[in-house]
Amino acid sequence: MHRNLIFDGDDTLWENNVLFERAVERFIDHLAHPTLSREQVRAALDEIETVNVVEHGYGVDVFERSLGECLAKLRGEPSEQDLEVLRAACAPIRAQQVEVIDGVLETLRALSERHRLFLLTKGDLAEQTGKIEASGLAGFFADIAVVREKETPVYLDFVRDRELAADETWMIGNSPKSDIWPALEAGLGAVLVPHPMTWSLEARELPDGHANFRTVSPFAGLRGIF
Repeated sequence: MHRNLIFDGDDTLWENNVLFERAVERFIDHLAHPTLSREQVRAALDEIETVNVVEHGYGVDVFERSLGECLAKLRGEPSEQDLEVLRAACAPIRAQQVEVIDGVLETLRALSERHRLFLLTKGDLAEQTGKIEASGLAGFFADIAVVREKETPVYLDFVRDRELAADETWMIGNSPKSDIWPALEAGLGAVLVPHPMTWSLEARELPDGHANFRTVSPFAGLRGIF
């Protein structure tokens, strides 16, 4: 049966959060807090990021801002040397050297022969557009959208604007919070492709037992579902 398959980008089609995790580890090493554990420093950073993504959105600039605010909170106002360390930690993210995840290219090629594929990703428009272009995957998709957040109304608008039947449409991604639950709430099917480095702020319990929910790993396993 013909399906409409909507794909997430970051950590579903290409590696993303691993770059941020490396920057966080470098930040914690530099901070070298005398009393807080690495886990406690990370928890403090998570709290700051939770606020900043709501107020300022996503992207490397907001992430670097969060690192600076965390450093100020835990140790005091950052020096110029501190700021240079933060810039250096974030430089690999800014370089946008996209690494497509194993099996993605071949799987998209196979699925595109029998289904309509779409890309729905969230984040900073310029950064996401750059990653899409660098990935070389844009040609597989009938349409591409970059949004600030992926919530239930976004999915409802996405399928309505493209005249897609909800019961023939599936969302595929690695985030329970952004890819799975809001898609199911919009009446779509949803497939989780777990990624070991999924951002902690995207965590949420899974809808196990839901009739329209699947889990598949690795990515190439999608060919067996669709």
